[in-house]
Amino acid sequence: MRLNAVPLIALLSLFAIPVAAQECGDADTPCEIPSGTYHVAMPDAVAPKGIVIHLHGGGGRGRGMLNSGLGKEAVKRGYVFVAPNGYHPGARFVNNWSVRAKGTNYENDDGVFLRDVLADVRTKTGLADAPVMLAGFSRGASMAWDVACHDPTFADAYAPVAGAFWDDLPEICAAPVNLFLTYGWNDRTVPLEGRSLRGGTVIQGDVWASLKVLRETNGCTARQPESSSFEGDLWLRHWTDCNAGDIQLMLHKGGHGAPSGWGPRMLDWFEEQTS
Repeated sequence: MRLNAVPLIALLSLFAIPVAAQECGDADTPCEIPSGTYHVAMPDAVAPKGIVIHLHGGGGRGRGMLNSGLGKEAVKRGYVFVAPNGYHPGARFVNNWSVRAKGTNYENDDGVFLRDVLADVRTKTGLADAPVMLAGFSRGASMAWDVACHDPTFADAYAPVAGAFWDDLPEICAAPVNLFLTYGWNDRTVPLEGRSLRGGTVIQGDVWASLKVLRETNGCTARQPESSSFEGDLWLRHWTDCNAGDIQLMLHKGGHGAPSGWGPRMLDWFEEQTS
């Protein structure tokens, strides 16, 4: 029995190497690839369940996401948690994302960068076919919307909070997606109706208009959701008549941020979509 146990242990160790040998990614040492940098937190699990990517807001950095509620919960549940750095040295705001918006230009395409990040993470971890959730806050949420619309196969589920498309909005997206949008009723930074910036040359898009684009892409037969629900200070709307994809909207009484328990809820929903 001991003769058989040794090779088995060695074999298990080989499978554990890709996720255990983390040479970069902590708060002080981001992983570097030709198109940028990212942070990553590995779970203790020998075989991680999937990959969760969270995009920081404008002016933020990926390392700040490592201690977020979503980051901690993702690692606890056995997911690889990834926090890329949006970086545009020649732009007005350096730590930003190349969100598609009228009146803005960026030297880097973050859609390409995020694909590079995901490919590097899959290579390092061996998670070639693992499910992916892309989340984002504020400007990062808008980037998540753009990826969902123009590169829908990037992730299995999208969880933007406090952000949507910017004008000019797309007429239709490439394919249906699963998307759970969270928004503060009193958000004054990125209001539900959007707002004009720089003398009207750049405009945050209307959230309701963004949802309309997604409903039409997913083939939802009605504008209004089939059901609504309430959980204390949370108001939820559920579109269930769509030909493909899942659309959820959660409103809370707060401002520009996520309500308590947002991270675990998003992971619960993600697991429902990929189970």
